[in-house]
Amino acid sequence: MSACFTRFALICLLTCLCVDSLSAAEPLSIGSRRELFVDDALVERMTGAAEIRLQHPTPREVVFRFDQPWEGSSSGYHTIIQDGDLYRLYYRGSHIEVSQGRISTGSHKPFYCYAESKDGIHWTRPELGIVEFQGSKKNNIILEGLGTHNFAPFKDENPGCKPDAQYKALAGLQNEGGLHAFQSADGIHWKLMQDKPVITKGAFDSQNLAFWDTDQKTYRTYFRVFSAGVTTSKTWKPEGDRAIQTATSADFLNWTPGIDLIYADSPSEELYTNQVKPYFRAPHIRIGFPARYVERGWSESMRALPDPKRRELRASSVERYGTALSEGLLMASRDGVHFKRWNEAFLRPGIERTGTWQYGHQFIAENVVETLSSLPGAPHELSLYAAEDYWHGKGGALRRYSLRMDGFTSVHASMKGGELITQPIVFSGNTLSINFATSAAGSLWVELQDAAGQPIKGFTLADCAELFGDTLERKVSWKQNADVSSLAGKPVRLRFKLKDADLYSFQFQK
Repeated sequence: MSACFTRFALICLLTCLCVDSLSAAEPLSIGSRRELFVDDALVERMTGAAEIRLQHPTPREVVFRFDQPWEGSSSGYHTIIQDGDLYRLYYRGSHIEVSQGRISTGSHKPFYCYAESKDGIHWTRPELGIVEFQGSKKNNIILEGLGTHNFAPFKDENPGCKPDAQYKALAGLQNEGGLHAFQSADGIHWKLMQDKPVITKGAFDSQNLAFWDTDQKTYRTYFRVFSAGVTTSKTWKPEGDRAIQTATSADFLNWTPGIDLIYADSPSEELYTNQVKPYFRAPHIRIGFPARYVERGWSESMRALPDPKRRELRASSVERYGTALSEGLLMASRDGVHFKRWNEAFLRPGIERTGTWQYGHQFIAENVVETLSSLPGAPHELSLYAAEDYWHGKGGALRRYSLRMDGFTSVHASMKGGELITQPIVFSGNTLSINFATSAAGSLWVELQDAAGQPIKGFTLADCAELFGDTLERKVSWKQNADVSSLAGKPVRLRFKLKDADLYSFQFQK
C-alpha cells in the first residue's frame, strides 16, 4: 500500500469522524428567545480573527450624592428597580469616622433609604415620615434596626405572589442570626415574614440578593460566604477567600443548603457583592457583576494613587482599608450555578481622580435597567450604577454608566475577518434578527447550515444580503427573502462571517 494512499485514507477517516461528531451534537432548543454571547454555550468553533470580546460601560454623570446627614460617608449596597415607569433606588445610610489609628461608626446607626426617578438619571427623596432621625421624620428612611446593613429588595414576578408581598427582600448579618425575609405591598413599608432567619449558614456581610427565577420557576438567592470558612448557626470563622453561594426556595422561607458557584476557567479570587439577576431581555441568562477585592499593599504605585493622605489615614487603623482596591467584573450563567466569569475587569477603576482607586469603589448596584439614550434619535440603552468617593468626607456618590442593549460582550472580528459557527439549535419563528455594529467598511453575513454543517440551499453565505450599520435589530435576508419558517423545528447551525464588525445578540422572531 503506497504512502500516498495511506494518507488519503487517513484524511477520509478524519473527515468522516468530524462530520459524525458534528451530527452527534444534541440540538439546543432556543425557541424564539434572544441569545447573547456572554459564554460559549452556543459556540461550536471560531476561525480567523473572530473572538468573543468583553465590552466596557461608558461613564456618564453622577446621578446621586449621599449628602444628607442620615446618609453618611459609607452609603452602600445600592439596589435599583425599574418598576413600570418608576425607577426605585434603595441604599444604606451609614457613616464611618476615620481618624489616626481608628475607624468607627460614631453615633450614626445604619438606616435604609429610598429615592425615586422617572428617567433613571434625576432622583428625588420623598418625605416618607416612617423613621425618626434627630427628632424629625422628614426624611426618606424606610427601615431601621434589623437588616439595615445589607437590605436587598426585589419586585416578585412569581405569578402566585400575594398582593401584600409584591416586594420581598433578604437582609441580616451573622450577629443577627443570618438572613431574614421581609415583604412589602408598596416597596416602601416593610415587615418581617417571620421572626426567625431563613438562612443561617454564611458570612452575609455583603449584599445578599434574591429573586423569582422565571426560567426555573423558583426563588433563588446569592449570598456571601468565605470559601474555606467554618460556619455554624451562630458563628463564622473566616479562614478563606470571600466567595458566593446560591440556594433555592419554593416559598421564600425554606431554602435548600447553599452550594458554591462553579466557574469554568477562572482563578480563585475574592468577590464581595455578586449582583446576579436574570437579564430582562433574555431571562434564561443570569448576569452578575461581582466586585473583585484585591489587597495590593504599599508600593510606589499605591502611593501615587489619588488621595494619598486619606489613604494613609485609613491604613493607619487597618492597612487594607487604605491599600485594598475594588472593581466590577462580569459573569453569566444558564443554570444559576455554573458561571462563565470574565477574568479581565468589566468596570475598571478608570482614570485617576479624587474618590477613585479605593476600597469600595466600583461596587455596582443591583440590577441593570433600560434608559433613554443621551443621543437624540438613538435607541434606548442599558444603565448601571456604581459607587465612588466611599468613606470620604461627608458622603459618597453614585455614577451612571451606559451600555448598548445586549452589549456586555460581542463576537468581534477585525478587518482581517473571522467566522463563528454555532452548535446545532432548534428555533421557532419565521425571521432572524441580529443586534450588530460594523465600521463603514465592515460587513456581516449569515449562513444557515444543517446539523452536519452543510449549507442549506437558499440560505448560504452567497445568498445572504451583506449587512452593515449599527442597530439593535436588523432582519437577515437571503436573495431578498427573510422567511426562515421552513427550517423552524429542525436542527440547524448558524454561521456568522464578520469583517470589522461586532455581533451582540440574535433572535428568531415570530
